[in-house]
Amino acid sequence: MKIEIGKDFPQYFKPSYPEEFELFSHFETTAGIPTVLFAITTWKENGKPNVCFHSWSCFHGDKTAFFAVMGNLYQHTHTYANIQRDKCFCINFLPISSYDRLVDTITHNDLETDEFAAGDFTLSHAKTIRAPIIQEAFINMECTLKETRDLSGAGITSMIVGQIQHISVEKEYAQGYERRYGGEGFMMLIPAPQDLITGEPGQSAIATVNIEKYD
Repeated sequence: MKIEIGKDFPQYFKPSYPEEFELFSHFETTAGIPTVLFAITTWKENGKPNVCFHSWSCFHGDKTAFFAVMGNLYQHTHTYANIQRDKCFCINFLPISSYDRLVDTITHNDLETDEFAAGDFTLSHAKTIRAPIIQEAFINMECTLKETRDLSGAGITSMIVGQIQHISVEKEYAQGYERRYGGEGFMMLIPAPQDLITGEPGQSAIATVNIEKYD
């Protein structure tokens, strides 16, 4: 037997915090699909560096180009405004040991805040675009803005598509699987899975990748 959840909000779903279902679709907690976590870095209009801890994204392309497709970027944020203005951004992948420092950039994100300093990150400069990068990241992706689309049309979030122009990889991560996919590699967001029987909220989790099989 399958539990059926439609597009109308299930009234028995309980939020884990008051504004949860004002910010996110109930389908997110219904499905609980994990996605990779990373930091988007840009310049604010006043020249201060900005860090946005983000997920809800995928990476793909063909032989002609490679793209970062970032969903659920809120239109009221510094990051959204910076990308629209400068037409570029960097994506920085950091290990789970950097999680708390990345959260610090969420709680200290005023216009006047140097968010690299807030997270105690080292600022370097991208090679092909005008954007800051996090030196401590094991992979940096330099992206130009390809497309912005408000999928829902509600003026709340947007999908940002960036075309990747350059990638920098730490030498220790350049060979094999252990560093990229263990505890020092990619970290994943697991959205809080709703109890689909009782409607009780779950707790979001942070995970790393454990390889089970080689294909």
